[in-house]
Amino acid sequence: MIPATAPDSVRIRVGTVPFNVTTLPDAVTRVIRAAIKSEPISIRFSNAYCVALASQDSEYQSLLNGPGLNFPDGTPVAWFMKKNAHKKGFIFGRVRGPSLFTETLNAGRKDNVGHFFLGTTQETLENLEAAVADRFPGTRISGRFAPPFAPLDEDFYRDCAARVAATDAQLIWVALGTPKQDFVAVELAKRVGRPCAAVGAAFDFVAGTAKEAPVWMQNSGTEWVYRLATEPRRLWRRYLLGNIQFLRSAMTESA
Repeated sequence: MIPATAPDSVRIRVGTVPFNVTTLPDAVTRVIRAAIKSEPISIRFSNAYCVALASQDSEYQSLLNGPGLNFPDGTPVAWFMKKNAHKKGFIFGRVRGPSLFTETLNAGRKDNVGHFFLGTTQETLENLEAAVADRFPGTRISGRFAPPFAPLDEDFYRDCAARVAATDAQLIWVALGTPKQDFVAVELAKRVGRPCAAVGAAFDFVAGTAKEAPVWMQNSGTEWVYRLATEPRRLWRRYLLGNIQFLRSAMTESA
C-alpha cells in the first residue's frame, strides 16, 4: 500500500464531491506548509451533509469541485472512499476537522505559525483563546474576530479581510457554519493571500461551549447521533433528511 503523502495529488469522488486522499498526520503537515508558504488556498472538512447539500445546490457543488482541499471529515464519507482508495493502493483515513484543528495548533508551535480565529461569538473566541493558551502554550494567536450575522456581501468580505490583513496571521480558521464558512474560506483566501480553513464546531469544542461526542462514536460513524441528541431542534433536518440524500447521492453519483 502507498501512503497518501501528497493530499493534492489524489482525489476520490463521493457523490458529486471530490475528496483528497490522505491521512490526518499528512493533512496537518500540508496545512502547516500552506501557512508557512502563504498559499491562498481554501481548506474544507466535508461530511455527509456537505455531499447531500452539493447534490442539490449547484453553486455549492461548483465550489467543492473548484480549487482547494476537501478532506473527508465524516466517517460515512470515508467508508465510501475506502473501496476505491484501497483498489488504487493508497493508505488513507478520515480527517476530522476538530482533530486537525487541535493537531495543527500543537504542531504549528514548532514553526511559530500565527493563527487567526474568525467566527462564532466574542465570548466563545475569548474562551477559545484561553483554552488554546492552556492546552498548547506558546501558540501564536495573531487575531480573532466574531463578525455580526450578515449576508456574504462586499462589506462583509472587506471587513473580514481588513482585520486579517492588519495582523501577522499565517493561517485563518473560519467557523461560521456550513455552507457559509466554505464560501467565506474561498473568498477570504483570495483576498488575504493566505490559507483559510473552515472548521465548523471546532471552536466550540475547544472553547468548551459545546461537548464533543465520545471517541468511540467519532470512530464508529455515529457522531451525528450524539450531535442530534444535543441539538435536536437545530439539527434534525440536517441529519435525518440529509443522511437520506447523502446515501442517494453516494450510491448513484460516486466514482
